[in-house]
Amino acid sequence: MKKLLLAATAMTIGFGAAAAQAQEKVTLQLKWVTQAQFAGYYVAKDKGFYKEAGLDVTIKPGGPDIAPPQVIAGGGADVIVEWMPAALAAREKGVGLVNIAQPFKRSGMMLTCRKDTGIKSPDDFKGKTLGVWFFGNEYPFMAWMSRLGLKTDGSAGNVKVVKQGFNVDPLLQKQADCVSTMTYNEYWQVIDAGLKADDLVTFKYADQGVSTMEDGLYALESKLADPKFVATMSKFVKASMKGWDYARANQSEAAKIVLDNDTTGAQTEKHQVRMMGEINKLTEGSTGKLDTADYDRTVKTLLSAGGEAPVITKEPKGAWTHAVVDAK
Repeated sequence: MKKLLLAATAMTIGFGAAAAQAQEKVTLQLKWVTQAQFAGYYVAKDKGFYKEAGLDVTIKPGGPDIAPPQVIAGGGADVIVEWMPAALAAREKGVGLVNIAQPFKRSGMMLTCRKDTGIKSPDDFKGKTLGVWFFGNEYPFMAWMSRLGLKTDGSAGNVKVVKQGFNVDPLLQKQADCVSTMTYNEYWQVIDAGLKADDLVTFKYADQGVSTMEDGLYALESKLADPKFVATMSKFVKASMKGWDYARANQSEAAKIVLDNDTTGAQTEKHQVRMMGEINKLTEGSTGKLDTADYDRTVKTLLSAGGEAPVITKEPKGAWTHAVVDAK
């Protein structure tokens, strides 16, 4: 009897080890630091959705010195979170990024201005100083200014651009009339700093017809030639979307899961719960499948940017696929 129990125990351990070995490893590189912007992935890992799909997922936070396209090109990730303008720019430069899923259905980018500058509409930007993020985040802004017929060189009758850090200091210190903000993050930094909504004028890129797709999932074209990799990515996307669905239904819990994964201790519960609510508005209605109309609008916006350093110079080919989302 004792031998039978030992044998049964050994078999159980063996099956457990085999199951653990069977899990496929996937490394995800985020675009920015750990925050509710990426809650769906942390939730999917925390609630066991990846594990249920047979995946062992490592989530790597980003930061100001981390460019996801460079990370994946160097073999540091299997899949990345990136904004479409930066992804298409990288593709044109030789990094074969392909959009395999689009969890974010809407753009959260805005330009937030102090009302006391006299700005009421984009027509009032002339002669003003505008804070802009770079590192690939400037592309939609440049397209917008081009559409308005404004140069960004600070010349008379045009706009002066301040290279904005990932904060809102230029607006608070009155070094800029407007700054770049996201609906879920920097706008609330302005509010928390003491300015009221009535003190501000905001311009959402979506309302101006120049929004581009944000926070998509991208993999390398060369790896997508392997059916096994496509199958792995399909499981990853489905489990991730399950995480996003859970996050929308459980806002506070999702924010807490994000906080539990923030090793820096920089985030606060108040900010993450609020951010989660705003992020849920951007992911709502997404099945993970890229809407080709959204893709076409993004490309059209980028091609209209012009300037001395255009984002993309020609219509991209093969920059997205539904094969991963559609895989059974």
